[in-house]
Amino acid sequence: MTHFQFNLNMDDLKESVLNSNMESVMKSMIVLVLNEYMEKERDDHLNIPRHQRSLERQDYRNGYYERELLLKIGRVKLRVPRTRNGEFTTSVFERYKRCDQAFTLAMLEMVVNGVSTRKVKNVVKELCGESVSKSFVSSLTEKLDPIVRQWAERPLNTEYYPYIFVDALYIKVREHHKVVSKAMYIATAINTKHEREVLGMKVDHEESYEAWKEFFERLKGRGLQSPKLIISDAHSGLKKAIQKEFVGTSWQRCTVHFKKNLIQSMPKKDMGEVKRDLKRIFDSVSPEDARESKEKFITQYSDNTKLDKTIRKLEDGFDDAIQYMTEPKDYHVYIRSTNSLERLNQEIRRRERVIRIFPNTQSAFRLLGAVLMDYADMLKLKRPLFVNKKPGGN
Repeated sequence: MTHFQFNLNMDDLKESVLNSNMESVMKSMIVLVLNEYMEKERDDHLNIPRHQRSLERQDYRNGYYERELLLKIGRVKLRVPRTRNGEFTTSVFERYKRCDQAFTLAMLEMVVNGVSTRKVKNVVKELCGESVSKSFVSSLTEKLDPIVRQWAERPLNTEYYPYIFVDALYIKVREHHKVVSKAMYIATAINTKHEREVLGMKVDHEESYEAWKEFFERLKGRGLQSPKLIISDAHSGLKKAIQKEFVGTSWQRCTVHFKKNLIQSMPKKDMGEVKRDLKRIFDSVSPEDARESKEKFITQYSDNTKLDKTIRKLEDGFDDAIQYMTEPKDYHVYIRSTNSLERLNQEIRRRERVIRIFPNTQSAFRLLGAVLMDYADMLKLKRPLFVNKKPGGN
């Protein structure tokens, strides 16, 4: 490493301190140090100190030009030395480039974590004394594009995922000068190490068979193998796409959604005991026990005409709602509903509410993808759901 020894002009430093407020003193000191550092770099390049003559000189001095440098304390203006042939370059800007990068990443982190671009603008002004436009902050988020894209397209063939959870939530996006609703498709999973993972996401038009089919095709194209169980709500297009793309995979209807649908079909009053008996069906451990509880429920309430609709719905959706019971008992609490995915959706909503309306589909993919990446990193720090159990075991 090259070492430079130089003396600062103390008169210049004293004048800067005396004529500046305390907020600018540090900037003045740094400017003097960096300017002198670059001057010594030029002397070293020329192989001759200032105000001396030598036959070994490499080039001639050619004045200065001004250039700004953004540091943690704010923006400073430096006098950069030049040489006649233009071959001299200073290391100052390369060395301090990471400060600009850290500054940019800090703004990106604020946006991803749900801070509005307006608030980011105010924070930057307060910390650095610099004004930046909202459009400038927004443009910085484009730096996330290659990072999110790489994560969203990573291979999935290095691990087997026996249980996959899928859902879609709606967001608002500007498109052709209108605000439209679009669906954000999300897939999470439990792997063979009993760990949760985020598999992927997609922003597309509203839920449909074609959209879900394309989403599953992308996952399979990245190497995803057919799981044992896919857990979701009862969207008809989603169910059809699962049957088409994952032959041999069972579909588990989310029991939380299913019970809510059944309760909504009941009368509003005097249903406390009925709800408790309904809950007992899904507290069963085996399909046989659940089926027996279901038959008792139907026998007990078949004479109540107000529950005819509830009983029909129960019989129609019962088999799809107890598929998790065919899996090892230790998994039951984790795979009978999409509750884990609902919690992730809430986290996405918390960030999305700050933005409210995405300027375009790509911005929605970029920022929500960054949120999912952050969530995925958090999952890696958690312990497995349990140990010493394997999917498919007894």
